[in-house]
Amino acid sequence: MLTHVLPNTLTQFLWNVFIGMAMIITLYTCNFYYLVVIARRHKKNSSIELTETPTVTLQLPIYNEKYVASRLVDAVCALDYPKDKLCIQVLDDSTDETYDLLENLVSNYKNKGFDIHHIRRSNRKGYKAGALRNAMKFAKSDFIAIFDADFIPPTWFLKKALSYFSNSNIGLVQCRWGHINEKYSPLTKAQALSLDFHFLVEQKAKSNSHLFMSFNGTAGIWRTQCIEDAGGWHTATLVEDLDLSYRAQMKGWKCVFIPDIVVDAELPVQMNSAKRQQFRWAKGSIQCAVKLLGDVAIKKIPVDTKIQAFVQLTRHIVHPLVLAQFLILPILLASKINLYVISGLPALTIVAYLAMGPVAYILVIQQMYAKKWRSKTLSYLYLIIYSAGMSVNNTVAVFDALFGKKNEFLRTPKFGIIKNDDDWRDKAYALPFTKTTLLEIFFGVYGIVGMFVAIFSNNPIFVPIIGIQVAGFLYIAYLSISHSTFKKGKSRGRVESKAEKMANNYYKLALAGILGLIVIGVVMAFEEYGSTIYPLDQSRGILSRIQATSDPQIIANDIKTVQQLLPKSGNPVWIFPTQDTDFGMMQRDLSTMSSTLDKVSTTSADTAAFHTGMLNIHSQATTITFNLLDATPYMYVSISNMLFGVVWVAVIIGIFALLKKKKQSLDKDDES
Repeated sequence: MLTHVLPNTLTQFLWNVFIGMAMIITLYTCNFYYLVVIARRHKKNSSIELTETPTVTLQLPIYNEKYVASRLVDAVCALDYPKDKLCIQVLDDSTDETYDLLENLVSNYKNKGFDIHHIRRSNRKGYKAGALRNAMKFAKSDFIAIFDADFIPPTWFLKKALSYFSNSNIGLVQCRWGHINEKYSPLTKAQALSLDFHFLVEQKAKSNSHLFMSFNGTAGIWRTQCIEDAGGWHTATLVEDLDLSYRAQMKGWKCVFIPDIVVDAELPVQMNSAKRQQFRWAKGSIQCAVKLLGDVAIKKIPVDTKIQAFVQLTRHIVHPLVLAQFLILPILLASKINLYVISGLPALTIVAYLAMGPVAYILVIQQMYAKKWRSKTLSYLYLIIYSAGMSVNNTVAVFDALFGKKNEFLRTPKFGIIKNDDDWRDKAYALPFTKTTLLEIFFGVYGIVGMFVAIFSNNPIFVPIIGIQVAGFLYIAYLSISHSTFKKGKSRGRVESKAEKMANNYYKLALAGILGLIVIGVVMAFEEYGSTIYPLDQSRGILSRIQATSDPQIIANDIKTVQQLLPKSGNPVWIFPTQDTDFGMMQRDLSTMSSTLDKVSTTSADTAAFHTGMLNIHSQATTITFNLLDATPYMYVSISNMLFGVVWVAVIIGIFALLKKKKQSLDKDDES
């Protein structure tokens, strides 16, 4: 059975960091379950029958969305609402053929009597927020409804949603997102379930209460007075919707969520698009935390409102914490630290993990979907892998926000995918994979090594825990590459050009090279473990046996075995090394043990000299055991291992550079 030992200062520090991060992650997880409880007590929002028909401006921010822009305009022009009370603003910042498409479409609907305007800007300053702020100068209506390009509002939307402005202090009615292409792939199923958790738990819990909820950027209606009172649209963050909704609620306005009004939307079908969306949300939330938490802290609002605001705005810090834990865990396992929730009871450990994770979430799914919950359980398995793998992408976003890097608002391109057999691979807007994919591959390989460490350190219970994250990293990396513009799928009846065939060949070679590097990395890591670290593990086991026996013959054989297993010289600790971890000193201690054993072997086992000698041998064996525990973690980060890692990463970067070069070549061919 493992004991809870902290061999050295480094391991002590890592242990404290690991436990601290685990506590923070647990608090965020428990908060989700707290919101689940509140959501169950959610009271339906009251609606009123409209005695007068208010004026409404529909704002449609669009940027290069030629596959879905016309679908949106057609849908809003089909709304069951009096034309004389409706103004449609098409906020078009497009730089491609979307502009011509919208120009013709707006002209056609204007000829049919619609009050519709094609609003253009000379630049994209402020991106979506800038377009909305600019459009407010022309909006004279009582309410503002906003729809992103990929949404399809039902004909009854306005009349039903407006009825929930039952009180003059309600500034926002947010409606639920539907998923028109949810069943397209495991990727879309995972995203759909994740969004449903947000809407049916978080938004439902906070709606119509003193807790702050967020505007989701689309499928919602604002009271114009509320937008103006809150200071209008700001462009300082990537999530102008979250920013405005918090400022409005700090001004005393109420926001409500109506789960019964569902507006269908298209989920990203390309992994790189989904990653871009997640990146923007994660970075924007942290930006809002920096921008708003000071005001929230000094505002005279209930304490639990402040706590929930802090949790919502900072929740993405969980991603770097999870990654840091992932990096630390194999080192702690190699140091023989007991990480069981209850010492020595692995069965209870796995029960604890399941109770905090999958089991609890499945119960939530059962509550959310009633009779349909079984089909959603499979989607949850996809979501586990998706969320684990996405932590790298979101961690980069968090650090990007904290270090204040100003990013362009990069939209999530959509392809007009509705049916399961719709194809997107030959369409414009498909995104290439980014450098983040390299990190995902690194973490995947590191995790595979960590799984072997868990096995050989007698901690097999952590293999599936690490394995889930490994599967996530490699799944995200694989889809990022296979969904890249370097590899275009074959549509029916389409003949590939010579340039595309060449690009596909390069893609296949590059993918084979990356997979080969992963295999080589794993094999070499396993061999390195077997030749350098496993002998130390064996030595500790043999030294433990020496401590448990007083048989001179057994001890003599064991000392010789340990002397053969351990290096003859050298110190693996290259940061502030000490004599304790010097293998030469350990060999001398073993020789001293052997000399002591030779002396006591000539005396009777009943004498004091024999017992004193054995106590000295056992004490020295214990000391060497702890010294080996000190040395083991540094064997993983030896100079040779780090050099190999640098070369390994450099080769993968080279492959990425090759792919980028071929993409640029293909783009030139497309332009010519």
